[in-house]
Amino acid sequence: MKNSIVVLDFGSQYAQLLARRVREQGVYSELFPHDAPAAEVMALRPKGFILSGGPASVYAPGAPQIPPYVLESGLPVLGVCYGMQALTHALGGTVNPAPQREYGPATLEVLRPNPLLPEGRSPVWMSHGDRIERLPEGFVVLARTANSPIAAMGDLRRRYFGVQFHPEVQHTPRGGEILRRFAVEICGAAPDWTPENIITESAARVRAQVGDEPVLAAVSGGVDSTVAAALVHRAVGERLTAVFVDTGLLRAGERGQVEKAFREALGARLVVVNAAEAFLDALQGVTDPEAKRRIIGEKFIRIFEREARRLGQPRFLVQGTIYPDVVESRAPERANAHRIKSHHNVGGLPEKMDFELVEPLRYLFKDEVRAVGEALGLPRAMVWRQPFPGPGLAVRCLGEVTAERLAKLRAADAIFTHALEAAGLLGRRGSAVSQAFAVLLPVKSVGVMGDRRTYQETLVLRAVTTDDFMTADWARLPADLLAEVSRRIVNEVAGINRVVYDITTKPPATIEWE
Repeated sequence: MKNSIVVLDFGSQYAQLLARRVREQGVYSELFPHDAPAAEVMALRPKGFILSGGPASVYAPGAPQIPPYVLESGLPVLGVCYGMQALTHALGGTVNPAPQREYGPATLEVLRPNPLLPEGRSPVWMSHGDRIERLPEGFVVLARTANSPIAAMGDLRRRYFGVQFHPEVQHTPRGGEILRRFAVEICGAAPDWTPENIITESAARVRAQVGDEPVLAAVSGGVDSTVAAALVHRAVGERLTAVFVDTGLLRAGERGQVEKAFREALGARLVVVNAAEAFLDALQGVTDPEAKRRIIGEKFIRIFEREARRLGQPRFLVQGTIYPDVVESRAPERANAHRIKSHHNVGGLPEKMDFELVEPLRYLFKDEVRAVGEALGLPRAMVWRQPFPGPGLAVRCLGEVTAERLAKLRAADAIFTHALEAAGLLGRRGSAVSQAFAVLLPVKSVGVMGDRRTYQETLVLRAVTTDDFMTADWARLPADLLAEVSRRIVNEVAGINRVVYDITTKPPATIEWE
Protein backbone atom coordinates (compact mmCIF):
# COMPACT_ATOMS: atom_id res chain seq x y z
CA MET A 1 0.00 0.00 0.00
CA LYS A 2 2.19 2.83 -1.30
CA ASN A 3 -0.09 5.73 -0.35
CA SER A 4 -0.54 5.02 3.34
CA ILE A 5 0.04 6.53 6.76
CA VAL A 6 0.89 4.33 9.75
CA VAL A 7 -0.61 5.22 13.14
CA LEU A 8 1.32 3.76 16.08
CA ASP A 9 -0.86 3.18 19.13
CA PHE A 10 0.66 4.10 22.49
CA GLY A 11 -2.32 2.84 24.48
CA SER A 12 -5.13 5.22 23.63
CA GLN A 13 -8.53 3.51 23.52
CA TYR A 14 -9.50 5.69 20.57
CA ALA A 15 -6.23 5.78 18.63
CA GLN A 16 -8.14 4.28 15.70
CA LEU A 17 -9.89 7.64 15.25
CA LEU A 18 -6.59 8.98 13.92
CA ALA A 19 -6.61 6.31 11.22
CA ARG A 20 -10.26 7.02 10.46
CA ARG A 21 -9.74 10.79 10.12
CA VAL A 22 -6.79 10.25 7.79
CA ARG A 23 -8.93 7.93 5.65
CA GLU A 24 -11.57 10.66 5.50
CA GLN A 25 -8.96 12.70 3.64
CA GLY A 26 -8.75 9.94 1.01
CA VAL A 27 -5.50 8.43 2.29
CA TYR A 28 -5.32 4.85 3.56
CA SER A 29 -4.17 4.59 7.17
CA GLU A 30 -3.64 1.56 9.36
CA LEU A 31 -3.19 1.25 13.11
CA PHE A 32 -0.39 -0.81 14.67
CA PRO A 33 0.66 -1.35 18.30
CA HIS A 34 3.70 0.78 19.10
CA ASP A 35 5.72 -2.39 19.66
CA ALA A 36 4.68 -4.14 16.44
CA PRO A 37 7.63 -5.72 14.57
CA ALA A 38 9.34 -3.24 12.28
CA ALA A 39 9.12 -5.57 9.28
CA GLU A 40 5.33 -5.88 9.72
CA VAL A 41 4.84 -2.12 9.84
CA MET A 42 7.26 -1.24 7.06
CA ALA A 43 5.71 -3.89 4.78
CA LEU A 44 2.95 -1.31 4.27
CA ARG A 45 5.57 1.00 2.69
CA PRO A 46 4.16 4.04 4.53
CA LYS A 47 4.63 7.65 3.55
CA GLY A 48 4.74 8.79 7.17
CA PHE A 49 3.95 8.03 10.82
CA ILE A 50 1.46 9.40 13.33
CA LEU A 51 2.17 8.68 17.00
CA SER A 52 -1.03 8.44 19.06
CA GLY A 53 -1.86 9.67 22.52
CA GLY A 54 -1.71 7.43 25.56
CA PRO A 55 -2.18 7.40 29.34
CA ALA A 56 1.49 7.09 30.38
CA SER A 57 4.16 9.64 31.29
CA VAL A 58 7.29 9.35 29.14
CA TYR A 59 9.50 9.07 32.23
CA ALA A 60 7.41 6.39 33.98
CA PRO A 61 8.97 2.92 34.30
CA GLY A 62 8.00 0.84 31.28
CA ALA A 63 6.46 3.80 29.44
CA PRO A 64 6.18 3.10 25.69
CA GLN A 65 8.85 4.74 23.57
CA ILE A 66 9.21 5.41 19.85
CA PRO A 67 10.71 2.36 18.14
CA PRO A 68 14.07 3.14 16.48
CA TYR A 69 12.94 2.30 12.95
CA VAL A 70 10.50 5.23 12.92
CA LEU A 71 13.21 7.89 13.15
CA GLU A 72 15.69 5.82 11.13
CA SER A 73 13.22 5.69 8.24
CA GLY A 74 13.65 9.37 7.42
CA LEU A 75 9.88 9.66 6.93
CA PRO A 76 7.71 12.51 8.29
CA VAL A 77 6.40 12.05 11.85
CA LEU A 78 3.44 13.66 13.62
CA GLY A 79 3.22 13.16 17.38
CA VAL A 80 -0.18 13.69 19.02
CA CYS A 81 -0.36 14.41 22.78
CA TYR A 82 1.70 11.57 24.31
CA GLY A 83 3.14 11.00 20.84
CA MET A 84 4.46 14.57 20.87
CA GLN A 85 5.96 14.03 24.31
CA ALA A 86 7.55 10.73 23.25
CA LEU A 87 9.02 12.45 20.18
CA THR A 88 10.42 15.24 22.37
CA HIS A 89 11.94 12.74 24.80
CA ALA A 90 13.48 10.64 22.01
CA LEU A 91 15.14 13.68 20.41
CA GLY A 92 16.61 15.17 23.60
CA GLY A 93 13.95 17.65 24.67
CA THR A 94 12.33 17.89 28.11
CA VAL A 95 8.85 16.88 29.25
CA ASN A 96 7.53 17.80 32.72
CA PRO A 97 4.20 17.77 34.56
CA ALA A 98 2.21 20.87 33.65
CA PRO A 99 1.48 23.39 36.41
CA GLN A 100 -2.17 23.07 35.44
CA ARG A 101 -3.58 20.04 33.67
CA GLU A 102 -5.52 20.83 30.52
CA TYR A 103 -8.69 18.85 29.77
CA GLY A 104 -11.36 20.05 27.40
CA PRO A 105 -11.65 22.94 24.94
CA ALA A 106 -8.85 25.42 24.35
CA THR A 107 -8.03 28.10 21.78
CA LEU A 108 -5.01 27.44 19.60
CA GLU A 109 -3.01 30.46 18.43
CA VAL A 110 -0.68 29.75 15.51
CA LEU A 111 2.53 31.77 15.93
CA ARG A 112 4.22 31.37 12.54
CA PRO A 113 3.30 30.12 9.07
CA ASN A 114 3.97 26.41 8.69
CA PRO A 115 2.83 23.52 6.46
CA LEU A 116 0.88 21.72 9.21
CA LEU A 117 -1.42 24.26 10.88
CA PRO A 118 -3.86 26.69 9.24
CA GLU A 119 -3.13 30.26 10.29
CA GLY A 120 -5.06 32.18 12.95
CA ARG A 121 -6.90 31.11 16.08
CA SER A 122 -9.12 28.01 16.28
CA PRO A 123 -10.73 25.76 18.92
CA VAL A 124 -8.96 22.50 19.81
CA TRP A 125 -9.46 19.71 22.33
CA MET A 126 -6.86 19.10 25.04
CA SER A 127 -6.39 16.12 27.35
CA HIS A 128 -2.99 16.04 29.06
CA GLY A 129 -1.17 16.40 32.38
CA ASP A 130 2.42 16.71 31.06
CA ARG A 131 3.76 19.29 28.65
CA ILE A 132 6.90 20.19 26.69
CA GLU A 133 9.32 22.37 28.68
CA ARG A 134 12.34 22.38 26.35
CA LEU A 135 12.24 21.74 22.61
CA PRO A 136 14.56 19.23 20.95
CA GLU A 137 17.31 20.69 18.81
CA GLY A 138 16.06 21.89 15.42
CA PHE A 139 12.46 22.46 16.56
CA VAL A 140 10.52 25.71 16.76
CA VAL A 141 7.26 26.56 18.50
CA LEU A 142 4.39 26.64 16.00
CA ALA A 143 1.41 27.39 18.27
CA ARG A 144 0.31 27.91 21.85
CA THR A 145 -2.76 27.88 24.08
CA ALA A 146 -3.39 29.66 27.37
CA ASN A 147 -2.01 26.71 29.38
CA SER A 148 0.44 25.24 26.84
CA PRO A 149 3.19 27.58 25.67
CA ILE A 150 4.27 24.80 23.27
CA ALA A 151 0.96 23.49 21.93
CA ALA A 152 2.54 22.60 18.59
CA MET A 153 6.14 22.26 17.45
CA GLY A 154 7.99 21.40 14.27
CA ASP A 155 11.34 20.62 12.72
CA LEU A 156 10.60 21.66 9.15
CA ARG A 157 13.84 20.29 7.74
CA ARG A 158 13.28 16.73 9.01
CA ARG A 159 9.47 17.03 8.69
CA TYR A 160 8.90 16.16 12.37
CA PHE A 161 5.84 17.72 14.02
CA GLY A 162 4.06 17.49 17.36
CA VAL A 163 0.71 18.76 18.59
CA GLN A 164 -0.41 18.68 22.21
CA PHE A 165 -4.09 18.74 21.24
CA HIS A 166 -6.17 16.00 19.59
CA PRO A 167 -6.89 16.65 15.89
CA GLU A 168 -8.75 13.34 15.58
CA VAL A 169 -11.77 14.33 17.71
CA GLN A 170 -14.78 16.30 16.51
CA HIS A 171 -14.12 18.94 19.18
CA THR A 172 -11.14 20.07 17.06
CA PRO A 173 -13.12 21.38 14.04
CA ARG A 174 -10.04 21.90 11.84
CA GLY A 175 -8.46 18.58 12.81
CA GLY A 176 -9.31 16.99 9.48
CA GLU A 177 -7.54 19.79 7.64
CA ILE A 178 -4.46 19.37 9.84
CA LEU A 179 -4.34 15.63 9.16
CA ARG A 180 -4.84 16.23 5.43
CA ARG A 181 -1.95 18.70 5.41
CA PHE A 182 0.26 16.14 7.11
CA ALA A 183 -0.74 13.12 5.02
CA VAL A 184 -1.05 14.74 1.58
CA GLU A 185 1.12 17.86 1.59
CA ILE A 186 3.90 16.90 4.03
CA CYS A 187 4.07 13.14 3.45
CA GLY A 188 3.09 13.26 -0.23
CA ALA A 189 0.48 10.49 -0.02
CA ALA A 190 -2.00 10.45 -2.90
CA PRO A 191 -5.67 10.66 -1.79
CA ASP A 192 -6.79 7.52 -3.64
CA TRP A 193 -8.58 5.66 -0.80
CA THR A 194 -12.04 5.44 -2.37
CA PRO A 195 -14.89 2.90 -2.14
CA GLU A 196 -14.07 1.67 -5.64
CA ASN A 197 -10.44 1.04 -4.67
CA ILE A 198 -11.53 -0.64 -1.44
CA ILE A 199 -13.71 -3.04 -3.45
CA THR A 200 -10.96 -3.80 -5.95
CA GLU A 201 -8.30 -4.42 -3.31
CA SER A 202 -10.60 -6.37 -0.97
CA ALA A 203 -11.83 -8.63 -3.77
CA ALA A 204 -8.24 -9.32 -4.78
CA ARG A 205 -7.33 -10.26 -1.19
CA VAL A 206 -10.35 -12.58 -0.95
CA ARG A 207 -9.43 -14.34 -4.18
CA ALA A 208 -5.85 -14.73 -2.99
CA GLN A 209 -7.05 -16.21 0.32
CA VAL A 210 -9.70 -18.66 -0.90
CA GLY A 211 -8.37 -19.59 -4.31
CA ASP A 212 -10.86 -21.76 -6.20
CA GLU A 213 -12.55 -23.17 -3.09
CA PRO A 214 -16.22 -22.73 -2.11
CA VAL A 215 -17.06 -20.17 0.57
CA LEU A 216 -19.78 -19.99 3.23
CA ALA A 217 -21.07 -16.58 4.39
CA ALA A 218 -22.72 -15.88 7.71
CA VAL A 219 -25.41 -13.24 7.10
CA SER A 220 -27.59 -11.60 9.72
CA GLY A 221 -29.39 -9.10 7.50
CA GLY A 222 -27.39 -6.23 8.99
CA VAL A 223 -25.32 -3.94 6.81
CA ASP A 224 -21.96 -5.40 7.86
CA SER A 225 -22.64 -9.04 7.05
CA THR A 226 -24.58 -8.10 3.90
CA VAL A 227 -21.79 -5.91 2.50
CA ALA A 228 -19.21 -8.55 3.42
CA ALA A 229 -21.20 -11.20 1.56
CA ALA A 230 -21.73 -8.89 -1.42
CA LEU A 231 -18.03 -8.12 -1.61
CA VAL A 232 -17.07 -11.79 -1.45
CA HIS A 233 -19.76 -12.61 -4.01
CA ARG A 234 -18.10 -10.02 -6.29
CA ALA A 235 -14.81 -11.88 -5.79
CA VAL A 236 -15.88 -15.55 -6.07
CA GLY A 237 -19.33 -15.52 -7.72
CA GLU A 238 -21.35 -18.75 -7.56
CA ARG A 239 -18.86 -20.37 -5.19
CA LEU A 240 -20.48 -18.39 -2.35
CA THR A 241 -23.34 -19.83 -0.31
CA ALA A 242 -24.92 -17.52 2.30
CA VAL A 243 -26.44 -18.93 5.48
CA PHE A 244 -28.95 -16.94 7.52
CA VAL A 245 -29.75 -18.25 10.99
CA ASP A 246 -33.09 -17.37 12.55
CA THR A 247 -31.95 -17.33 16.16
CA GLY A 248 -35.29 -16.29 17.58
CA LEU A 249 -33.44 -13.15 18.72
CA LEU A 250 -34.42 -11.04 15.70
CA ARG A 251 -36.47 -7.87 15.45
CA ALA A 252 -40.09 -7.82 14.32
CA GLY A 253 -40.50 -9.08 10.74
CA GLU A 254 -36.77 -9.39 10.25
CA ARG A 255 -36.55 -12.91 8.86
CA GLY A 256 -38.91 -12.18 5.96
CA GLN A 257 -37.23 -8.87 5.20
CA VAL A 258 -33.78 -10.45 5.12
CA GLU A 259 -34.81 -13.33 2.87
CA LYS A 260 -36.50 -11.04 0.35
CA ALA A 261 -33.85 -8.33 0.30
CA PHE A 262 -30.87 -10.68 0.21
CA ARG A 263 -32.08 -12.84 -2.63
CA GLU A 264 -33.27 -9.89 -4.72
CA ALA A 265 -30.21 -7.70 -4.13
CA LEU A 266 -27.39 -10.21 -4.41
CA GLY A 267 -28.79 -13.12 -6.35
CA ALA A 268 -26.56 -15.38 -4.29
CA ARG A 269 -27.60 -18.77 -2.92
CA LEU A 270 -29.24 -18.33 0.49
CA VAL A 271 -29.87 -21.08 3.04
CA VAL A 272 -32.19 -20.22 5.97
CA VAL A 273 -31.79 -22.16 9.23
CA ASN A 274 -34.50 -22.08 11.93
CA ALA A 275 -32.59 -22.37 15.22
CA ALA A 276 -34.73 -20.31 17.60
CA GLU A 277 -35.40 -23.17 19.98
CA ALA A 278 -31.72 -24.17 20.14
CA PHE A 279 -30.58 -20.65 21.03
CA LEU A 280 -33.26 -20.12 23.67
CA ASP A 281 -32.45 -23.47 25.27
CA ALA A 282 -28.74 -22.59 25.37
CA LEU A 283 -29.48 -19.21 26.98
CA GLN A 284 -31.86 -20.54 29.63
CA GLY A 285 -30.95 -19.15 33.04
CA VAL A 286 -28.01 -17.10 31.69
CA THR A 287 -27.86 -13.45 32.79
CA ASP A 288 -24.19 -12.46 32.44
CA PRO A 289 -23.70 -10.50 29.18
CA GLU A 290 -20.26 -11.94 28.43
CA ALA A 291 -21.61 -15.45 28.95
CA LYS A 292 -24.48 -14.67 26.56
CA ARG A 293 -22.05 -13.52 23.89
CA ARG A 294 -19.82 -16.57 24.27
CA ILE A 295 -22.78 -18.96 24.13
CA ILE A 296 -24.21 -17.25 21.05
CA GLY A 297 -20.82 -17.07 19.34
CA GLU A 298 -20.21 -20.78 19.80
CA LYS A 299 -23.77 -21.72 18.82
CA PHE A 300 -23.39 -19.74 15.59
CA ILE A 301 -20.17 -21.52 14.71
CA ARG A 302 -21.55 -24.98 15.51
CA ILE A 303 -24.59 -24.33 13.29
CA PHE A 304 -22.39 -23.14 10.46
CA GLU A 305 -20.18 -26.20 10.88
CA ARG A 306 -23.27 -28.39 10.59
CA GLU A 307 -24.44 -26.54 7.49
CA ALA A 308 -20.95 -26.73 6.03
CA ARG A 309 -20.93 -30.51 6.36
CA ARG A 310 -24.27 -30.61 4.58
CA LEU A 311 -22.97 -28.29 1.85
CA GLY A 312 -19.77 -30.22 1.15
CA GLN A 313 -17.55 -28.84 3.94
CA PRO A 314 -16.37 -25.42 2.66
CA ARG A 315 -13.22 -24.40 4.51
CA PHE A 316 -13.87 -20.65 4.49
CA LEU A 317 -16.45 -18.67 6.47
CA VAL A 318 -17.24 -15.01 5.68
CA GLN A 319 -18.04 -12.72 8.61
CA GLY A 320 -19.06 -9.06 8.72
CA THR A 321 -16.54 -8.13 11.41
CA ILE A 322 -15.71 -4.40 11.28
CA TYR A 323 -13.04 -2.38 13.02
CA PRO A 324 -15.02 -1.22 16.10
CA ASP A 325 -15.73 -4.94 16.83
CA VAL A 326 -12.00 -5.64 16.75
CA VAL A 327 -11.16 -2.67 18.97
CA GLU A 328 -13.80 -3.27 21.64
CA SER A 329 -13.08 -7.01 21.83
CA ARG A 330 -9.31 -6.47 22.20
CA ALA A 331 -8.51 -8.70 19.26
CA PRO A 332 -4.88 -9.89 18.93
CA GLU A 333 -3.81 -6.87 16.87
CA ARG A 334 -5.30 -4.58 19.53
CA ALA A 335 -3.70 -6.27 22.54
CA ASN A 336 -2.70 -2.92 24.11
CA ALA A 337 -6.33 -1.81 24.47
CA HIS A 338 -8.70 -2.79 27.24
CA ARG A 339 -11.47 -5.21 26.28
CA ILE A 340 -14.83 -3.44 26.48
CA LYS A 341 -16.98 -6.42 25.50
CA SER A 342 -16.63 -9.62 23.51
CA HIS A 343 -18.34 -9.29 20.15
CA HIS A 344 -19.76 -12.68 19.23
CA ASN A 345 -17.75 -12.71 16.01
CA VAL A 346 -14.41 -11.67 17.58
CA GLY A 347 -13.79 -12.32 21.27
CA GLY A 348 -16.80 -14.64 21.52
CA LEU A 349 -15.58 -17.21 18.98
CA PRO A 350 -14.66 -20.69 20.27
CA GLU A 351 -10.97 -21.57 20.27
CA LYS A 352 -11.51 -24.58 18.02
CA MET A 353 -13.59 -24.42 14.88
CA ASP A 354 -13.56 -25.98 11.43
CA PHE A 355 -13.32 -22.70 9.47
CA GLU A 356 -10.76 -20.24 8.25
CA LEU A 357 -12.36 -16.82 8.58
CA VAL A 358 -12.73 -14.41 5.66
CA GLU A 359 -13.28 -10.88 7.00
CA PRO A 360 -13.10 -8.34 4.16
CA LEU A 361 -14.40 -5.48 6.35
CA ARG A 362 -12.22 -6.13 9.40
CA TYR A 363 -10.38 -2.80 9.11
CA LEU A 364 -13.26 -0.66 7.87
CA PHE A 365 -15.36 1.75 9.89
CA LYS A 366 -19.14 1.77 9.64
CA ASP A 367 -19.32 4.77 7.32
CA GLU A 368 -16.76 3.13 4.99
CA VAL A 369 -18.81 -0.08 5.00
CA ARG A 370 -21.90 1.85 3.91
CA ALA A 371 -19.96 3.66 1.19
CA VAL A 372 -18.71 0.30 -0.11
CA GLY A 373 -22.27 -1.08 -0.01
CA GLU A 374 -23.54 1.79 -2.13
CA ALA A 375 -20.64 1.36 -4.58
CA LEU A 376 -21.54 -2.33 -4.88
CA GLY A 377 -25.05 -1.32 -5.91
CA LEU A 378 -26.89 -2.62 -2.84
CA PRO A 379 -30.35 -1.13 -2.19
CA ARG A 380 -30.50 1.90 0.08
CA ALA A 381 -32.77 0.06 2.52
CA MET A 382 -30.06 -2.56 3.08
CA VAL A 383 -27.13 -0.15 3.24
CA TRP A 384 -28.86 2.13 5.75
CA ARG A 385 -30.47 -0.64 7.76
CA GLN A 386 -30.29 -0.08 11.50
CA PRO A 387 -27.15 -1.55 13.08
CA PHE A 388 -27.99 -4.73 14.95
CA PRO A 389 -25.63 -6.69 17.20
CA GLY A 390 -24.80 -10.26 16.20
CA PRO A 391 -26.24 -11.65 19.45
CA GLY A 392 -29.46 -9.84 18.54
CA LEU A 393 -32.07 -9.03 21.16
CA ALA A 394 -30.27 -11.25 23.68
CA VAL A 395 -28.02 -8.32 24.61
CA ARG A 396 -30.94 -5.89 24.69
CA CYS A 397 -32.96 -8.19 26.92
CA LEU A 398 -31.04 -7.68 30.16
CA GLY A 399 -31.28 -10.55 32.60
CA GLU A 400 -32.60 -13.92 31.52
CA VAL A 401 -33.66 -14.29 27.89
CA THR A 402 -37.07 -15.94 27.52
CA ALA A 403 -39.58 -16.12 24.69
CA GLU A 404 -42.05 -14.02 26.71
CA ARG A 405 -39.54 -11.25 27.45
CA LEU A 406 -38.32 -11.24 23.85
CA ALA A 407 -41.88 -10.76 22.63
CA LYS A 408 -42.28 -7.68 24.86
CA LEU A 409 -38.98 -6.23 23.70
CA ARG A 410 -39.66 -6.94 20.03
CA ALA A 411 -43.06 -5.20 20.12
CA ALA A 412 -41.78 -2.16 22.02
CA ASP A 413 -38.74 -1.82 19.76
CA ALA A 414 -40.97 -1.82 16.67
CA ILE A 415 -43.18 0.93 18.09
CA PHE A 416 -40.15 3.12 18.82
CA THR A 417 -38.26 2.66 15.55
CA HIS A 418 -41.35 2.93 13.37
CA ALA A 419 -42.25 6.22 15.08
CA LEU A 420 -38.78 7.59 14.36
CA GLU A 421 -38.93 6.46 10.72
CA ALA A 422 -42.37 8.03 10.28
CA ALA A 423 -40.99 11.29 11.65
CA GLY A 424 -38.08 11.18 9.15
CA LEU A 425 -35.51 10.89 11.95
CA LEU A 426 -34.17 7.42 11.19
CA GLY A 427 -33.31 5.05 8.35
CA ARG A 428 -31.84 7.28 5.66
CA ARG A 429 -28.63 9.14 4.80
CA GLY A 430 -28.30 12.27 6.87
CA SER A 431 -30.93 11.17 9.42
CA ALA A 432 -30.84 12.98 12.75
CA VAL A 433 -30.61 9.62 14.57
CA SER A 434 -27.82 7.16 13.73
CA GLN A 435 -29.14 4.24 15.77
CA ALA A 436 -32.19 3.64 17.95
CA PHE A 437 -33.57 0.66 19.83
CA ALA A 438 -35.29 -0.49 23.01
CA VAL A 439 -33.76 -2.31 25.99
CA LEU A 440 -35.78 -4.41 28.43
CA LEU A 441 -34.54 -4.24 32.03
CA PRO A 442 -34.89 -6.96 34.68
CA VAL A 443 -36.25 -4.21 36.93
CA LYS A 444 -39.86 -4.04 38.06
CA SER A 445 -41.62 -1.03 39.46
CA VAL A 446 -45.05 -0.17 40.78
CA GLY A 447 -47.57 1.41 38.42
CA VAL A 448 -51.26 2.17 38.22
CA MET A 449 -53.44 1.03 35.30
CA GLY A 450 -57.21 1.23 35.39
CA ASP A 451 -57.13 2.13 39.09
CA ARG A 452 -55.29 -1.11 39.80
CA ARG A 453 -51.75 -1.60 41.06
CA THR A 454 -49.25 -3.09 38.61
CA TYR A 455 -45.76 -4.43 39.21
CA GLN A 456 -44.14 -4.76 35.79
CA GLU A 457 -40.89 -4.41 33.88
CA THR A 458 -39.11 -1.23 32.78
CA LEU A 459 -38.18 -0.42 29.17
CA VAL A 460 -35.34 1.91 28.11
CA LEU A 461 -35.35 3.82 24.83
CA ARG A 462 -31.90 4.49 23.36
CA ALA A 463 -31.21 6.80 20.40
CA VAL A 464 -27.79 8.17 19.46
CA THR A 465 -26.06 10.37 16.93
CA THR A 466 -22.62 9.37 15.68
CA ASP A 467 -20.41 9.30 12.59
CA ASP A 468 -18.07 6.45 13.45
CA PHE A 469 -19.86 4.47 16.21
CA MET A 470 -16.72 4.78 18.35
CA THR A 471 -18.07 7.87 20.10
CA ALA A 472 -21.73 8.87 20.28
CA ASP A 473 -24.06 11.46 21.75
CA TRP A 474 -27.63 10.87 22.82
CA ALA A 475 -30.21 12.14 20.37
CA ARG A 476 -32.33 15.14 21.44
CA LEU A 477 -35.67 13.69 20.34
CA PRO A 478 -38.85 15.79 20.38
CA ALA A 479 -40.62 15.50 23.72
CA ASP A 480 -43.98 14.94 22.03
CA LEU A 481 -42.59 11.99 20.07
CA LEU A 482 -41.15 10.39 23.21
CA ALA A 483 -44.45 10.93 25.01
CA GLU A 484 -46.43 9.26 22.23
CA VAL A 485 -44.02 6.30 22.04
CA SER A 486 -44.18 5.83 25.80
CA ARG A 487 -47.99 6.01 25.78
CA ARG A 488 -48.24 3.39 23.03
CA ILE A 489 -45.77 1.01 24.64
CA VAL A 490 -47.43 0.92 28.08
CA ASN A 491 -50.86 0.58 26.47
CA GLU A 492 -50.03 -1.93 23.73
CA VAL A 493 -47.27 -4.10 25.23
CA ALA A 494 -48.41 -6.23 28.13
CA GLY A 495 -45.97 -6.44 31.03
CA ILE A 496 -44.32 -3.01 30.70
CA ASN A 497 -45.52 -0.13 32.87
CA ARG A 498 -42.55 2.28 32.79
CA VAL A 499 -40.52 3.77 29.91
CA VAL A 500 -37.30 5.77 30.40
CA TYR A 501 -34.92 7.49 27.95
CA ASP A 502 -31.13 6.95 28.05
CA ILE A 503 -29.21 10.26 27.92
CA THR A 504 -25.69 8.85 28.33
CA THR A 505 -22.93 9.51 25.80
CA LYS A 506 -20.27 7.05 24.55
CA PRO A 507 -17.95 7.17 26.41
CA PRO A 508 -18.55 6.62 29.30
CA ALA A 509 -21.30 4.22 28.20
CA THR A 510 -21.32 2.02 25.12
CA ILE A 511 -24.12 2.34 22.57
CA GLU A 512 -25.52 -1.09 23.42
CA TRP A 513 -26.28 -1.89 27.05
CA GLU A 514 -24.57 -5.29 27.06
